[in-house]
Amino acid sequence: MLLEKTTRVNFLFDFYQSLLTDKQRLYMQLYYLDDLSLGEIAEQYGVSRQAVYDNVKRTEAMLEDYEKKLNLFEKHEGRLEIVELLEEMAPTENSNRFMKLLHTLKDFE
Repeated sequence: MLLEKTTRVNFLFDFYQSLLTDKQRLYMQLYYLDDLSLGEIAEQYGVSRQAVYDNVKRTEAMLEDYEKKLNLFEKHEGRLEIVELLEEMAPTENSNRFMKLLHTLKDFE
């Protein structure tokens, strides 16, 4: 369950990080991508562990809110699913054109 949450937050961060402040981006990157503890981040930036925790939790909520409104991650997942189905259904006739279009669709990722 924790791994699923971490993976989801990482994806949401990838999609919406440009909407965050520099400090939010920094704390999320250190906590989720660089795997630093709250205490390590707090010590590094001279703030309390609670301040880092509050910032990370607020930012997680913001990322979920952005996803609820924009659905970029959900659409991404849907495109991946369609690509997988298309790969399974690849026709033998005109397969070069089909595969070229499929690769074009993949490049939108």
